[in-house]
Amino acid sequence: MRNRSIVRAGLAGILAVIVVASSTAATGKFGQSQKAGVLRMSIGAEPPSLDAGLATDTTSSSILFNLMDPLIRLGPGPSLKPLPGAAASWTVKGANITLKLRKNVRWTNGKPTVAQDYVFSWLRTISPELGADYAYQFFGIKGAEAYNSCAGGKDAKGNACDESALRNAVGIKAPSKYTLKVTLTSPQPWFIQQLSHTSFLPVYKPALDQYGNKFTEAGNFVGNGPFKLASWKHDASLTLVKNTKWRNAKSVKLNRIEMQIITEGTTAENAFDAGNIDLNTTGVPPSDIPKYKKLAGGSRKGALGPAGKAIQIDPALGTYYYGFNIKNISDVNQRRAMAFAVDRKAIVRYITQAGQVPAKGFTPGGIAGGPTIDKNSFMPASHQTSKAQSFMNKVASPKKSIKLYINNSPAHIKIATAIQAFWNGLGISTKIQTMEWKQYLQFLGPPPNSDVDVYRLGWIYDFPDAYNGLVLWTCDSGNNNTNWCNKKYDSLIVQATKTPDFDKRVADLLVHVHRVRAQERPRLPDLSDIAVRLHEGVGFVAPTSSSSKRTGRDARPVRFR
Repeated sequence: MRNRSIVRAGLAGILAVIVVASSTAATGKFGQSQKAGVLRMSIGAEPPSLDAGLATDTTSSSILFNLMDPLIRLGPGPSLKPLPGAAASWTVKGANITLKLRKNVRWTNGKPTVAQDYVFSWLRTISPELGADYAYQFFGIKGAEAYNSCAGGKDAKGNACDESALRNAVGIKAPSKYTLKVTLTSPQPWFIQQLSHTSFLPVYKPALDQYGNKFTEAGNFVGNGPFKLASWKHDASLTLVKNTKWRNAKSVKLNRIEMQIITEGTTAENAFDAGNIDLNTTGVPPSDIPKYKKLAGGSRKGALGPAGKAIQIDPALGTYYYGFNIKNISDVNQRRAMAFAVDRKAIVRYITQAGQVPAKGFTPGGIAGGPTIDKNSFMPASHQTSKAQSFMNKVASPKKSIKLYINNSPAHIKIATAIQAFWNGLGISTKIQTMEWKQYLQFLGPPPNSDVDVYRLGWIYDFPDAYNGLVLWTCDSGNNNTNWCNKKYDSLIVQATKTPDFDKRVADLLVHVHRVRAQERPRLPDLSDIAVRLHEGVGFVAPTSSSSKRTGRDARPVRFR
């Protein structure tokens, strides 16, 4: 899942910084507003989409997880054990999955959420007409990829295909009102955890039929979760109100969540200091993190500092990275040179300053299969200028003037400026271009706009398996913005999907997959993901897990603790 910030106190995909005013979760009283059950918070961007079939980022997902009731919830780290959500139970027999739905999960208009809602929603996301970036999440289901590849009566190879027949053949069925059956292409141990992702949330078909692409607007949106969407003033604010008819409404301590869209970390910080918000998820500029560390006595556990504020820093499953548009920077030696020229150790020490670590490769060490893959990664923490120059000398026609695109954030700009200087040492002139988050995602595609030479993104894992990060770089992935395509790589990914034995899948296949990609260097791994929280007071309700161990994707409900 694409993340907006590294310091969600600042950057995308790597660290979330949350500032919370004095609060009491037990009573639902938050901050200086003293309004019972009201949480005033900032978010760092306009959510690009509240359509579960189209949402690809953590801003949208964090809101959707409060409006919807996912089939599966993930337990605390590091195991992230699947827990019942809208699905009361499930059985797994090889490649056959049966989910029994709760009968008390209802849409906000009172209608029951039934198995056919999932069949319709998943087939819609897979459909070639929707063009969903996350359609590939469903390719482990029998027939899903073939259906997605059939557009206008032709498949990806130009052969004739019957779209209706392929749709009917997809392994998603509702044999009864509250039973959902899924047939996979092969046994996939991660699939139940994968069902916790936003792509597998249902959409309410009557609202979609009535309002078209406006079904996500306040007044039109029909959810089945703990909150309802009361208002959405685009680029300004969203308001969520408690769904008193939700199946577990007694656990929800909040009556109302007021979300102000504040894109700048300094502005959000000022709003918090002025008492205008209780929770800052926009983030804090990296330059202010040392101040808060000092205020909290440097604690990584969130102990209160002398002024009543604290900082909490937790690892998360994700990677902050720079991607190359290989159509523009086509020589692998130049990409290698640019990778080895970056001093990531200096970046985390002098710029981000929140405990990030330079990533050896794309796969985090804390994820299933990560340690084995990490042993086969070779990116140094510090720059190796002589090696970088040696690679650059091999480039017959180097691209000496490049455009680096980032989404607008002080932290991103500071990192980009440092990397600009590192690349200048190779004789490369870098122009930094900034864009607003929603526009930025559209600009990156895939495929990326031809003006993009290098771009910045972050990836928070959708489910705790190395496969989720490696499948990003397949030819048809909706999250591969590099234009890189390697059929051997894709073939290994397919083999991994069909290999249920964990050790064999990791050692024999995923390590090989990692090596194939690393040799061609379509992107530069930068930093590990971190979650950072600043507190004023105790007993708050946080939108991300507070585990000091590695957690799952950084998109959590704020409703209860």
